[in-house]
Amino acid sequence: MCKYKEDYWRLYHIHYQQLPDDVIENIYWLEKAVNADFANPQYAIAKIKDETEWEKYRYLFQMHINLKLVEQHLRLGRIYDKQVAYFYDAPWKEEYLRDLEKALSCYKAGYYYWQEAKLWAEKAGTGSFRFLTLTEIQNWEDEKERIKTGELNYQKMLDRECARLENVIQKFKEMDTNY
Repeated sequence: MCKYKEDYWRLYHIHYQQLPDDVIENIYWLEKAVNADFANPQYAIAKIKDETEWEKYRYLFQMHINLKLVEQHLRLGRIYDKQVAYFYDAPWKEEYLRDLEKALSCYKAGYYYWQEAKLWAEKAGTGSFRFLTLTEIQNWEDEKERIKTGELNYQKMLDRECARLENVIQKFKEMDTNY
């Protein structure tokens, strides 16, 4: 039975083939993780020794889950994304436009999770945690630092994908279907 964030987080996994159902399954588990309570610190993913470590762990966990949700929405959007509108796609214009709208909605959903991830990264990087590193979840610490320095910036990626996709949508709308 899944009850805590850690339980749901363990159900998240990357599939060899990225089919829509697989990505949606991951989004489902991660959403459940966001809304669930944390397990007792003795069952945490990292070893927790005191209240300060517990607080930082919770911030990093929330940040990490939100980053994974951004990634999953980008993956789902790419499934429906048609990178280029070719003239010979005109007979299927309406089908492509439906898929492109799905892709755009996936990309736009990523903005919310990116803002959440940045918020949690900022909380995990405050002065009281400056010299505290949870080494068992070093990759989460690295994600926090990459957000802080701007090296990890999903905002740019989402902006680029949405702008490109809106151009493709516009090209499809302008197409003549009489080919």
